[in-house]
Amino acid sequence: MNFQPSTSFSLFPPAIKHLLILNLLVFLALMTPGLQNIVFGLGALWPLDHPNFMPWQFVSYMFLHGGVAHIFFNLFALWMFGQSIENLWGTRRFVIYYFATGIGAALLHIAITGANVPMVGASGAVYGILLAFAMMFPNRPIFLIFLPIPIKAKYFVLIFGALELFNGVSSLQTGIAHFAHLGGMVVGYIMIRLWGIKGNYE
Repeated sequence: MNFQPSTSFSLFPPAIKHLLILNLLVFLALMTPGLQNIVFGLGALWPLDHPNFMPWQFVSYMFLHGGVAHIFFNLFALWMFGQSIENLWGTRRFVIYYFATGIGAALLHIAITGANVPMVGASGAVYGILLAFAMMFPNRPIFLIFLPIPIKAKYFVLIFGALELFNGVSSLQTGIAHFAHLGGMVVGYIMIRLWGIKGNYE
């Protein structure tokens, strides 16, 4: 598939802007008494054999979050890394990638763990975005509060991926969907290779 990088740039490109707004609106609904049970019951990804399970939950679960810290870090990472990817790829390709990695993350999580509790959060898709960022901008420095020196994106994502694999294998009952995070990265890698997109844009 031919790929022509975009030459435009925006701090809040269309998909990122709408994803941020939708996630915040759903979070507010989830925190509203009277709506909480309805939103969670319809939107969370329930186990496949649960009476609450519906096919749309493979998408809707990405818009629900379990608390302020959960949604803050997911949306901050989505904006921080996603804006560069959407600006480079264009909105249509970015949206396809985002939802495909989120759905793939859920499928891998279910396949490996059995998923006997409801699943929420955009983390799987966000990890897919992290993987895309590292492949497109492998040498771009990332500054972390707890590190005195910057770390290149390719090493940053490699470390995160290794930690998720270790945590997933060693402790499946942490309440964190480690294999969903890995699923987002795996699906993202496959899609980028199938699309034939070359990285190293600086």
